[in-house]
Amino acid sequence: MPARIWALVIKEFLALLRDKKSRFVLIGPPIIQLLVFGYAATFDLSHIPYAVYNQDAGSASRELLGDFQGSPAFQQVATIENEGQIAPLIDNEKALLVLQIGPHFTRDLLLHRPAPVQVLINGRNSNTATLALNYVNTVLLSFDTHWAADHHWGRPPAQLVIRSWFNPNLLSRWFIVPGIVALLMLVVTLLVTGLSVAREREQGTFDQLLVTPMGPVEILVGKALPGFIIGGMEGLLIALVGVFWFQVPFVGSILALLVGMALFLLAAVGIGLMISSLAVTQQQGLLGVFLFLVPAIILSGFATPIANMPELVQDLTYINPMRYFLVIVRGVFLEGDNMPMLWSQYWPLALIAIFSMSAAAWLFRHRMQ
Repeated sequence: MPARIWALVIKEFLALLRDKKSRFVLIGPPIIQLLVFGYAATFDLSHIPYAVYNQDAGSASRELLGDFQGSPAFQQVATIENEGQIAPLIDNEKALLVLQIGPHFTRDLLLHRPAPVQVLINGRNSNTATLALNYVNTVLLSFDTHWAADHHWGRPPAQLVIRSWFNPNLLSRWFIVPGIVALLMLVVTLLVTGLSVAREREQGTFDQLLVTPMGPVEILVGKALPGFIIGGMEGLLIALVGVFWFQVPFVGSILALLVGMALFLLAAVGIGLMISSLAVTQQQGLLGVFLFLVPAIILSGFATPIANMPELVQDLTYINPMRYFLVIVRGVFLEGDNMPMLWSQYWPLALIAIFSMSAAAWLFRHRMQ
């Protein structure tokens, strides 16, 4: 049996590598997606265009504006002379926000009175606006602290001390790149396994497999191993690129990551073989992979928190293997998780893997009959 399975595995690899389109699907899209997500998909704001409407000629306003000009996150694009210039800048999206300083800003500070600063912001994109306001608040708090110290006010009335665990600099790349490991492993594994049986039927070679000495279980294992091996190699490669190229820290257990990868790949292989067993042509198989892949990514917590989803949708995420593997891979990379800490993610993933492989075996035997 091992010799027959190994012969089928070699045959599957040769079928994949000899076909130019298959080679491109296995190599091209994962590299492109890794670069796109690693560099372009970011929640960080590095150049916030802002305009200044300064009605105060004192030193305090100049010091505050100097803090904004010295911050790498802000880029001044305009200086406003009157209120009529504010609306066009925001409406035309030339400036994300306008910083307006009142005429008595310096005097009020010197007299220990409240000195308001108005921030007008383009709120079309709520996420961008919230991030920009957080940056503005950081600069204002820094100015408040320094002013109080320089003018012997003692400590400011209120102080906000923020400590970010696991990602001290709040770099979104540290959050996104580990998720890409799960995303591309799922994509590649589903493509390899989801088209394997359908390709045999379309090319007319499936009947040849049926007349060989191999039984249904041997054929199923031979079809599953290439997807498992290719998906595992893809995941390890992306993890290494994330650590050494994107400088994402890896502080957890390698064994914990490998166990999670194995369970996730078994679940993905089972789902791919289920799709492939139901499909008659490669086009149907590709459509089936797409129909599963998009909801799986959306309901995994890759981009949006599961806690923000409606309760009914949250219940659906429990049958999604990517949900559990994302917790595993991000926990191992950033939080230093080990196997005992991830047991609550392992056993649901193992149940999904057992169910998907069993269902794939039943469908495979049913279609062979």
